[in-house]
Amino acid sequence: MKRLLILLTLLLSSALSQAADYTEGVDYKTIPQQSTDSGEKIEVLEFFWYGCTHCYTFEPYINAWKKTKPANVEFVRMPAIFRPDWEVQARTYYALSNMGVIEDLHEKIFAAIHKDKKRLNKKELLTDFVVKHGVDRKKFEEEYNSFAVDSMVRKAKKKQTAYKLQGVPSIAVNGKYLTSGSMSGSYDNLIKILDYLLKKDSK
Repeated sequence: MKRLLILLTLLLSSALSQAADYTEGVDYKTIPQQSTDSGEKIEVLEFFWYGCTHCYTFEPYINAWKKTKPANVEFVRMPAIFRPDWEVQARTYYALSNMGVIEDLHEKIFAAIHKDKKRLNKKELLTDFVVKHGVDRKKFEEEYNSFAVDSMVRKAKKKQTAYKLQGVPSIAVNGKYLTSGSMSGSYDNLIKILDYLLKKDSK
């Protein structure tokens, strides 16, 4: 029993030391409080871009995390728009979201670009692609050009400016903390930092 207690103490000590290894300004940064859309829940906001190889590689990690995330955490995606031509894919994401089919097509768009090497960087190409996957062309084009999607795109641009976003994939926790693939060094570590920040915010 004594040896078991010693082992448990060592394991707990190791876990605490690993958590303490995360340093503000190195592994994550604290930002001025931003508004969230998750109500009473803690918001985890992922900034991504469909054309980003790193975002595509990160997808399995964040998908696995989503399956075990705490019940009081709301996961939200937001397409980054660093250049005018990125807006096409952002508008596509929001149009499909408003149509209720984004969960069916999100990974398929990623795979088409990075696995199948399709150039889905223009409205016409993306429209043809989603139509081939069962989306009504007219409804999609109406949604793509809608005021609602206009508003979502403007909001995304304001958010990434407010967060001083420098790259993707990046993760924001409850409008207070921001970390990224480049800060974490690996996607496995990025998930660990995310969990660390969730615990930090809950204190």
